[in-house]
Amino acid sequence: MKIYTLHTKQELPISVEEAWAFLSNPKNLKTITPDYMSFDILSGADKPMFSGQIIQYIVTPILGIKSKWVTEITHVKDNTYFVDEQRFGPYALWHHKHFIKPINSGIEMEDIVHYKLPFGFLGQLFHPILVKPKLNEIFNYRQQKLMDLFGEFK
Repeated sequence: MKIYTLHTKQELPISVEEAWAFLSNPKNLKTITPDYMSFDILSGADKPMFSGQIIQYIVTPILGIKSKWVTEITHVKDNTYFVDEQRFGPYALWHHKHFIKPINSGIEMEDIVHYKLPFGFLGQLFHPILVKPKLNEIFNYRQQKLMDLFGEFK
């Protein structure tokens, strides 16, 4: 059982409160997701984020194949961090921690994702050629989109 990790950091020239208001609003996930993924929220994004919140959406991550994804927000500490975990979806495990901390002239945003692929050894074969590059592409898109929205840290 191989568990992979994706770890990214980004600095933005905004306040913790502004970062939290944007990042903790599930409706904004569509804004920072590539258009080709056809991200559509089905339910659960009509209230401010809270522990126990269930969010359902449809996403098309690879080869035009639609996938239903159900996420639970398991931990929330306002203006500091939240954790989402996949309950149903394309991964055997998806545990995503989002951290926000103040730094000089802005914030540092850190994402740590632990994930496991389905299909055992076959899933592991596809990781370096399909899954890892796609996740890197998605997170790189998010970083660029956040810079477009909030400015580049200088």
